[in-house]
Amino acid sequence: MANRFHLVFQLSICVFLHLFIHGYSFYLPGVAPQDFFKGDKLRVKVNKLASTKTQLPYSYYSIPYCRPDKIVDSAENLGEVLRGDRIENSPYEFQMLVPQMCNVVCRLVLDEKTAKEFKEKIDDEYRVNMILDNLPLVVPMTRMEKDAPVIYQHGYFVGRKVQYAGTKEEKYFINNHLSFTVKFHRDTQTDSARIVGFEVSAFSVNHQYDGKWTDKTRLTTCDAHAKRMVSASDPAQEVENKKEIIFTYDVDFQESDIKWASRWDTYLLMADDQVHWFSIVNSLMIVLFLSGMVAMIMLRTLYRDISKYNQLETQEEAQEETGWKLVHGDVFRPPVNADLLCVYVGTGVQFFGMILIAMIFAVLGFLSPSNRGGLMTALLLLWVLMGIFGGYASARLYKAFKGTEWKSIALKTAFMFPGIAFAVFFVLNALIWGEKSSGAVPFGTMFALVCLWFGISVPLVFVGSYIGFKKPAIEDPVKTNKIPRQIPEQPWYMSSAFSILIGGILPFGAVFIELFFILTSIWLQQFYYIFGFLFIVFVILIVTCAEITIVLCYFQLCSEDYLWWWRSYLTSGSSALYLFLYTIFYFFTKLNITKPVSGILYFGYMLIASYAFFVLTGAIGFYACFWFTRLIYSSVKID
Repeated sequence: MANRFHLVFQLSICVFLHLFIHGYSFYLPGVAPQDFFKGDKLRVKVNKLASTKTQLPYSYYSIPYCRPDKIVDSAENLGEVLRGDRIENSPYEFQMLVPQMCNVVCRLVLDEKTAKEFKEKIDDEYRVNMILDNLPLVVPMTRMEKDAPVIYQHGYFVGRKVQYAGTKEEKYFINNHLSFTVKFHRDTQTDSARIVGFEVSAFSVNHQYDGKWTDKTRLTTCDAHAKRMVSASDPAQEVENKKEIIFTYDVDFQESDIKWASRWDTYLLMADDQVHWFSIVNSLMIVLFLSGMVAMIMLRTLYRDISKYNQLETQEEAQEETGWKLVHGDVFRPPVNADLLCVYVGTGVQFFGMILIAMIFAVLGFLSPSNRGGLMTALLLLWVLMGIFGGYASARLYKAFKGTEWKSIALKTAFMFPGIAFAVFFVLNALIWGEKSSGAVPFGTMFALVCLWFGISVPLVFVGSYIGFKKPAIEDPVKTNKIPRQIPEQPWYMSSAFSILIGGILPFGAVFIELFFILTSIWLQQFYYIFGFLFIVFVILIVTCAEITIVLCYFQLCSEDYLWWWRSYLTSGSSALYLFLYTIFYFFTKLNITKPVSGILYFGYMLIASYAFFVLTGAIGFYACFWFTRLIYSSVKID
């Protein structure tokens, strides 16, 4: 039997490591590959203008860029709308495998208003995002290290601001010439090609021409016939009232060995990949070592305690003993505010199910970056569907506390956390709306979110609660005394506040390194696709939350304090406090947000995220302690 278990364990580890190793590169495309032949039209789409300084996205045509004859919106999913994506057609049109030079898009003469709009976007370091064949436009960034892989930046800057030394004079220059590079992989059998890269180099060029401007005017600064290309040494185009700006672009095609299925791999390389690997592995080893030590100590200590208690023969001997057995008559007494605890536990189960399933899909590649907004859409839908498990968990615990009004618990579970989160989100959305940003959720999308909540989530919570309440009540392993036992005075290190704050350190320590990369991907607009690592960190989080809660619960019971219900939830849940403190540290050390509205948005969204983390980790710790107490009190002889 032992050999069979050992074999199954080894096979499980092999499968798990296989998924982990390939999880970050396995790619299931969001769209089918498209084959292009020479001369086929390639239509470039424009996306939002984004800035890491303001965190407020704007649509591409919110400033006076060149426009096509008719602006057509592309269909967007729920996640894209919530992210502020606004995908529209553009005047940029290429022909497959046909290089172009110095194509004029349009000519624009600035007035005071348009010049101010461009200057504001340049001041806030906005970047322009475009899409070709579902690939985002990127700017390759060179690195100082030799043989270091190229990393990419989302989009190109609208322009740059120059302040001359020794003076207060500032000048703004717009990037009005784009040198596109389309990388393709050729199919030798069909002579077709697939697009595997979309890069750009942006220049500011003060274009010149002879005579009056007409549709057939040839530029002297950029001429395809004379093979005169734009270079960084050309005079830059200043943004000022009554200045003339001519927007141009080049297109070059480069053959690549990268296959279509692997085209995202180069995009997903992280700037600090070596540090990332080392930090995660180091954190994994430390946490696993600590967890192993804690588990070993707990098992040995509990085994000795249970053996000792079961060997006592007389009641006098039992009374001479101190420790967790003496509170067996009070340990399963329902806590204060038991209804609220049931609601939070049920909500935590709902979150756990949502994150676990989303993580599995992400590791397998179903939520790839090619499906923009797919991850956020999946999280919302999974949250709604997991309502049945949240309702079930809250009702089961409520019945164990001898509760009778299951509909009240179902109602609170369905509305408490979503209601608080939606209220904060609504206020933040109103602020974004006031800034006229495309990040503001439209009324139709807001209505769809409410319909998902009231039309699907709430009924599923009630269904789960009904099923859970109809189940037989969970039987306690020992009887509860009618009169509560007096709790002895506790030393300072066993006080509730101290043990709760100490308990949150280890779970936070398990995730804070990965948290840095997640925050960077969200707020500094970088790619994140290391879901294999994220899944490992999630497993470590579960283990650490469970073990630290069990250890502190054991110490608490040994000191004859039986009020463990809420403390078990708050012990691991307090890691959310450290998470929020870390987001404050990250804000002041890594971000360059200057606008008050942007700061409010950051802390508002991080508050929601920390609240969700509290609910998740608290539920994990609670269930670990719930299982632990039932296990130890069912293992000893109680007279």
